[in-house]
Order: sequence, then C-alpha cells, then structure tokens
Amino acid sequence: MNQLSRRKLITTGIAAAAGVSGLAVAARLAQKYGLVPPDHGGVYGLGETLTYASQRLLTRHSLAREFQPSQISQRPVPNDIAPLSDAYKRLQAGGFVDWRLSIDGLVDRPTTFSLAQLKSYPSRSQITQLACEEGWSYIAQWTGVPLHHVLDLVGVHPRAKYLVYFSIEPDWWESIDMSDALHPQTFLAYGLNGNDLPTPNGGPLRLRLPRQLGYKSVKFVTHMTVTDSLKSFGKGLGSAAPEAGYSWYAGI
Repeated sequence: MNQLSRRKLITTGIAAAAGVSGLAVAARLAQKYGLVPPDHGGVYGLGETLTYASQRLLTRHSLAREFQPSQISQRPVPNDIAPLSDAYKRLQAGGFVDWRLSIDGLVDRPTTFSLAQLKSYPSRSQITQLACEEGWSYIAQWTGVPLHHVLDLVGVHPRAKYLVYFSIEPDWWESIDMSDALHPQTFLAYGLNGNDLPTPNGGPLRLRLPRQLGYKSVKFVTHMTVTDSLKSFGKGLGSAAPEAGYSWYAGI
C-alpha cells in the first residue's frame, strides 16, 4: 500500500470513528499513529486531537495561499506587545549586530547564527496572509531564509519530533512538529514589504508559519531547541498558547 493510500485509509478510519463511536475512539486511533497533540488533555482535548490528526493527515504537504503584490494590505497591523525588555533595547541600540539565534537539542551541530549569517543564506519572499486569532488579518510580503535550510545546516536527528522556539521577551515561546518545521513556506523572516522587519511586527527576526494562526509566528526569536518530547517545556502542553487557553495546533 503506498503512502497516500495508507494516509487516506487512516484518515477515513479517524473520521468514521468520530462519527460512529465518538471522539474517544478517534483519539485512540490517532494515538496509534502518533498524531496526538501535547494539549490533548482537558475538556477540549478529544476535539483538539481529532482536529490535529485529521489536518495533519490531509494537509501535510498543502501550501498556504500566496497573493499578488496588488493585494498587499496598505498597513500591516502589528498587534499589541508588552514593553520591550532591556536586553532587546540594548541589541536594538546596536543595530542588532549582536543579535543571535541559537539552535540546540537533537542536532549534530549546535550552532549560533548572526543576522548577517542568516541573511547570507538563500532567501525567499512570499506574499501571505497573517490571520490573528482575535479576528483581524493582513496580507504582506515576508522575506527570510527557509527554516529547513537552517535546520539542514545543524543536522536534525532522525528521532526529532518537535521544534521549540523562544522569544527574547520572557515567557513567549511556541513549538511545532517537524512536518511544519520543514515545510517550504515556514521560514525565519527578517523583512517585511521590502524593508527590514519593524520592531512592532517582530523585528529583527520572527518565525513565519502562514499555515497557522498568527500566535504561532513568534516575534523576536533568539533560541530554538529540537526535541522528541515536549513534556519538559513549560507545563508540558507544547507552548505558552495552551497554557493561556488557546490551542497548541492552530492550523488554518
């Protein structure tokens, strides 16, 4: 049985289990194939599991819509951010010359990258929509280095399952599975609409995931860890989002 047929069979089984025997059976089927999100407990846990498993199986290789330059929003709306830390302000005062992104965990070559290094790698631009969970959105041109290129440089171990990423701003962190981390539209963005990424929009560096809601595209990224388990991070729910009442998986 080829991979696509197997995926269709699994997806059909999950959907049938959800419709006939309830979400609990669907959750057990998702568990069997390792498609259970870290926030699967709690009142909405079964629904979260079904959503993640179904979308991962059906849309693993799908692409977010890309727009034409004429469709770029006149003003890319930055959401509110807390007062910036002293650490950020010091780096900002120096033109971000000393800004660093470190990557460690299940990698062959733990590495620290400067902005200049990241900008020297093959870049790409995409015009995609940032959709906020609060109901607003905008279309902008994002420029950066594909995340899979950087992960190839550090050498991700075969047993890696998740990428955890942290902002320089305290308590702001997220994680994604390796399917999203290696997706061609996921990248480290350092440009917006032809200019350097502004501070209100996450500059000098943010993660950009156009297939997920905006809160997964964490601003001011400085550190990433590749791991096979999320249990030791925060409260073990996968990110700060579910700790605050949102879903870990925010696929759109």
